[in-house]
Amino acid sequence: MQPCVVSNVDDPALVEMRRSQFVKAASELFARKGYHRTTIRDITQSAGLSTGLIYSYVRAKEDVLFLVLENVLKSYLAEIPRALEAGGGPVERFCATVRAYCEVIGDKPDATQLAYRETKSLGADYQTVIKNMELETNQLIIDRIEECIDAGYFRPVNVELLTYRIVLLAHGWALKAWRLQQFTTLDEYIDEGLDLFLNALLTPEGWAHYREVREGRGVQ
Repeated sequence: MQPCVVSNVDDPALVEMRRSQFVKAASELFARKGYHRTTIRDITQSAGLSTGLIYSYVRAKEDVLFLVLENVLKSYLAEIPRALEAGGGPVERFCATVRAYCEVIGDKPDATQLAYRETKSLGADYQTVIKNMELETNQLIIDRIEECIDAGYFRPVNVELLTYRIVLLAHGWALKAWRLQQFTTLDEYIDEGLDLFLNALLTPEGWAHYREVREGRGVQ
């Protein structure tokens, strides 16, 4: 049975609103002070709420950490499908998926860094949930890669390995943004990453398809 964060409040909308306040405050504090140095009192003060109130929505600081990490993964699961609503062929859908993944990272770099540092601070049950959500997110990328391979546009590759290369490209922005932002933008970073992947993956048929699409959009 998947563990969940226990709340004493029965109103789902109120639970979501309050937890979003705690998550926003905690994300900033965990990034600035570190998870272990941040107290529940720090979080509630930053959120502008009473310390006692938070225990109606979570049991402990570990629950808040879980909610912060869960929030990032839920963003992938929401934003990637939304990016695919415009449609397009397999290669366009692959590019849209990679871009959406990277943009979530760009929007939540502190939470991404936190995941690297502090996932180990969660209990085993919470760690399992986070890992399963990561795999669910990865499947969105895997589906796009396999779609391109099945269409003959990508050469056969180790799909799981390629998926993690894409994940690491995205996470690289959060982990090294302090330097990357000095000489490039997130959009340029994504464009160059996609260029590397496409040059390594596209078959002759894939290149023909890709060029046709770009010419149709007036892109040189």
